[in-house]
Amino acid sequence: MAVPMKNGGMKTGKVIYYVILSGITTGIGAFFGALIGGISQNIIAICLSFAAGAMLYIVSGELIPESNKLYQGRLSAIGNVIGFLIGILATKI
Repeated sequence: MAVPMKNGGMKTGKVIYYVILSGITTGIGAFFGALIGGISQNIIAICLSFAAGAMLYIVSGELIPESNKLYQGRLSAIGNVIGFLIGILATKI
């Protein structure tokens, strides 16, 4: 997180501030996740499914179009499809 901000021209102090702020919110989220996750395994499953859906949204909406722009070929799309298939098959094991 810090390297892209620094390479983008952001001042070092501001980079450190945002990294610390991100770390604090991650810690608070982990604390509440531990509290909520301790209720039952169904709650854990629901929380993990929302997290997986958010990650799929980010990958589908941001990373795939960016990789298609950078590499201008089908190899990146084929790699993404194979990755999704492996992820789906891994849940069946």
